[in-house]
Amino acid sequence: MIGARALAAHRPPLPARRYLGVLPLLAFLALLFIYPIADLLWLSVLDQQDEFTGEHYRAITANPVWFNVMLITFEISAWTTVFSVVAGYPIAYLLATSSENTRNRLMLWVLLPFWTSFLVRTFAWIVLLSQRGPLNRLIAALGLSDAPLELIYNFTGTMIGMVHALMPLAVLTMLSVMTNIDSRLSSAAATLGARGGEAFWRIYFPLSLPGVAAAALMVFITALGFFITPALLGGRRQTMISQVIIIQVQDLLNWSFAGALSVVLLGAALLIFILYDRLLGLSTLSGGERSGAAAPSGWIGQTGAVIGGRIVALLGRACDVVQIAWERVNPPRGDRPRRAIGRAVLWTVAMLLVAFLVLPALIVVPVSFTAGKFVTFPPEGFSLHWYREYLGSATWTEATLRSFGVAALTGALSMLLGVPAAFMLTRAQVPGKAGLLALILSPLIIPRIVVAVALYIVYARVGLVGTSAGLVLGHTVLAVPYVVITMMAVLKTYDDRLDQAAASLGAPPWRTLTHITFPLIRSGMIASFLFAFITSFDELTIALFVSGGLVSTLPRQMWNDMLLQVNPTLAAVSTTMLVIITGIILAAEYLRRRAGRG
Repeated sequence: MIGARALAAHRPPLPARRYLGVLPLLAFLALLFIYPIADLLWLSVLDQQDEFTGEHYRAITANPVWFNVMLITFEISAWTTVFSVVAGYPIAYLLATSSENTRNRLMLWVLLPFWTSFLVRTFAWIVLLSQRGPLNRLIAALGLSDAPLELIYNFTGTMIGMVHALMPLAVLTMLSVMTNIDSRLSSAAATLGARGGEAFWRIYFPLSLPGVAAAALMVFITALGFFITPALLGGRRQTMISQVIIIQVQDLLNWSFAGALSVVLLGAALLIFILYDRLLGLSTLSGGERSGAAAPSGWIGQTGAVIGGRIVALLGRACDVVQIAWERVNPPRGDRPRRAIGRAVLWTVAMLLVAFLVLPALIVVPVSFTAGKFVTFPPEGFSLHWYREYLGSATWTEATLRSFGVAALTGALSMLLGVPAAFMLTRAQVPGKAGLLALILSPLIIPRIVVAVALYIVYARVGLVGTSAGLVLGHTVLAVPYVVITMMAVLKTYDDRLDQAAASLGAPPWRTLTHITFPLIRSGMIASFLFAFITSFDELTIALFVSGGLVSTLPRQMWNDMLLQVNPTLAAVSTTMLVIITGIILAAEYLRRRAGRG
């Protein structure tokens, strides 16, 4: 009796025990995310004698070169955001207004480029956009130009690559909001005499604006930290701040100045978030309603609402004018109603955009089987020579095996940290849950280059640079949010009454967990592991800093070769990565749906 009382006295109170599931993840993020970011901030205000100074920030503001780099970064990010959202909207709208089976089939084509390696996609665009590439050949064959067009190593190539990379993110973000819009509202507008254009622009589009704004925010923040695409597809005038940070760390060893540049980039990202929160509220990122009053506050918000309302009205009327003119030429018949014509146009536009997303994958595979010594399309003959070169190279095989090992360990560690946190966030009723979730998801929001530089500086002090352990820990910082998101989605559809029934029959909590809960959510757990695996397998930014040139991963080795020469071996490696990642995506998507049905 006394022992039981003593044991009960040492147990944490019930409210504190509810946080136990998330405490390991919070401790991990505090050590490998919050502390490195804070240390980076502190390092940026120290000189070589470790004394407080603002010289690094003064150098950034005084030198017009850094100011121009920031302007270029914002310009490229802004245009990428505009093109990604505008091009992604028809795809998201089609997915949201289609049947569940159609949506699931189309989602696979959207998810494929979203998860496919940035390096693989960039390599494909190098092949497509080169002067001897298929696009220039097609233009010449059509007689549109006598000389090859400059489609690469300039702003055009940068835009094509970045929009292709980030448009799937815009689609998925907008889709999360569009699926919650009641389709009956547009039907009700039609019964009151509104044509399709008027109903869309007056009813549907305003309701989808939170998704559009959230997509624009996510794409812009992600584009700020990009360096792969601008470095490989752009020219000198497309140098972004992330590329400068890499040079400062790896070539000049100027950590303090690189930290100052990283802090400036981080400050820009946080400023965008603050402005977004003031105008719409961060709840709209998850499809929630605008915080505060429904009407916009302040003269800026009210003026924007008035101007936006008039623009939307003009667009609605313009669409109706076009539709009326079209119906005069092609009157609607019983077998061809107005809605069917508009739907056909939507499908055509969306499929062309999906083809744009899938096109690089269709180019890389045949190029890898070329018998020639150079990357050309169509390939010269058929040969497995470049696959033998890839598999016969000790450098490539070691990098491949290391990527598999690091990805497997990253997936396991992410599951150990993320699954208990997802249980707590889904089931426990505790204060501050929204803040905890925001902290856990923050590695997805902070520009990845900032996280990489911060980890590199901390690792250099404790000897983790150039180690597989450092790669696993760094990759887990980026992968664990995906595990939490996926597991929360699975657990929200789980019937808690099954656990309650087991408990009522005398089963202890650990037996209920291992014999009831885990078997029923096994598919979701496997999908979460696969998403963490693929995040690590494709990760380059952290590997570029943390590996230190000693433990090269497959993406790091591809990056090194791309900077030197584009050769068919890269096509073979890219095809191998594409096949691996596609298989993992298909398996994860199948298991996710199975978990949702369970």
